[in-house]
Amino acid sequence: MGVSFRHLTSTKQLSRGDTDAVLARAAEMENVLAAGGDDRLKGKILAALFYEPSTRTRLSFESAMLRLGGSVISAEGIQFSSMYKGETIEDTIMMVSGYSDIIAMRHPEAGSADRAAAISPVPFVNAGDGPGQHPTQALLDLYTIQKECGKLDGIRIAMAGDLRYGRTVHSLSFLLGLYKNASFTLISPKELTMPEKVTGFFKEKGIAYDETGDLEAGLGCDVLYMTRIQRERFADHSEYERLNGVYTLTAKHLKSRKVVVMHPLPRVGEISADVDALPNAAYFRQAKNGVPVRMALLDLLLSGQ
Repeated sequence: MGVSFRHLTSTKQLSRGDTDAVLARAAEMENVLAAGGDDRLKGKILAALFYEPSTRTRLSFESAMLRLGGSVISAEGIQFSSMYKGETIEDTIMMVSGYSDIIAMRHPEAGSADRAAAISPVPFVNAGDGPGQHPTQALLDLYTIQKECGKLDGIRIAMAGDLRYGRTVHSLSFLLGLYKNASFTLISPKELTMPEKVTGFFKEKGIAYDETGDLEAGLGCDVLYMTRIQRERFADHSEYERLNGVYTLTAKHLKSRKVVVMHPLPRVGEISADVDALPNAAYFRQAKNGVPVRMALLDLLLSGQ
């Protein structure tokens, strides 16, 4: 089973068949990891271009490529690249494609991934474009929900925190819309509510959702997806300080609750450390799932599927 895309810039381009193929290949990759990896991508090179801070995404992409026998070249930070000299995204991609077989890029500008994919002669994967999309995070989130809950159809998910600028919740919302009877509880302060590009999608698809400022409203769902208030998305630092810390999930909230707690990380106080020991704290397992999911994507895009 293969996928219909050569470049991955947005979850909105994916079909149910695409996501099913990625999740199935990720499950196979768990076995590859358990066996210590293999060399199916030997001789292939991943160019990891990270012009915005990243830990989990960058390291899991690089780990995924190395686990499959490939190699990695990288660039980090606009100030250390030719973009600092004024080189365009398009010129950077054309240059880097001559050095590699596949490109993963994180860039602070929304829409940068589409510009890169439009020109790239090798497969391109969006590793986050500012407040836009983060499709590989959404795929690993989907894989985590499937593993933790045993299903994707009929999932009741609450999303809490920065829903306006949170590319992870935008991307995941579009993916879950591919599955039957998903419903959403959207929890945020009024300044950070889910944008119309997502709520409009819910209305168009007839997906049930409600909006509230109360964290307690999410505790009865199958999944509670926490997010941080993102300092880097605020032009006004005082506005960030006012909203930061508006939600803090504690073990007391989760007493006798079965809700699976997820977070794309890093957390900056919105989940108390006393939650970590609870069986429904899935966020570190979620981060670990980034490796088999990105292995699956690399394999599907580079090995002829």
